Amino acid sequence: MKRKLLFIVLLIALKTVAQNNSKIAFQKSRYELAVASYKKADFEKAIDLFYVASKIKPDSEIGVESIKKVDTLKTILRQNIMTHALGTWKMIGDKPVWAAKQASDYTNKDFDEIVLITQNEILFYQRNTKTQEKKLIKTEKLAYYNKEQSDSLFSDIILSDGTIWNCNINDDGNELHVINVGKTGENGVEKITSNNIERFYVKVK
Repeated sequence: MKRKLLFIVLLIALKTVAQNNSKIAFQKSRYELAVASYKKADFEKAIDLFYVASKIKPDSEIGVESIKKVDTLKTILRQNIMTHALGTWKMIGDKPVWAAKQASDYTNKDFDEIVLITQNEILFYQRNTKTQEKKLIKTEKLAYYNKEQSDSLFSDIILSDGTIWNCNINDDGNELHVINVGKTGENGVEKITSNNIERFYVKVK
């Protein structure tokens, strides 16, 4: 009976070691891919891979180093976005510039929705299309949303009403796409995965 028990314990121990070795190998492979992406300046891919590596074995040397890389890359990526985001944007609707129906839906409006983005604030205006007079509707603090400490999210912002918006700017830096991906409430964050509200903006200044 003792020999049988010892054999079972040994099998469990061997299985645990094998699983641990598998995790170490997978973490190392994610980390090496992340480093390769980082060297190619593919920072968006690198931050995702570093984040995966950091979650596998957070207390390992690779895990700790990966967390540091995530935080560093998040700062770099946010600075890159802000370089293009600063300025004045006009809302053109819920479709990109090239969408065929866009012009007929939004050209004949009495008012344009204008957004001014600064380093610390987002100002929402309504502009009369005939007189060009602008009226400030509301001002929001520019606050990034982090699901958890050292996560890989870098382009999500949270507004005062609790809504969370993912923001992306095209390679030319002249089109901003925002999509409502969640909302905070009493029960935490509610993810929105369907029928998301989307808005497209073009840079005017």
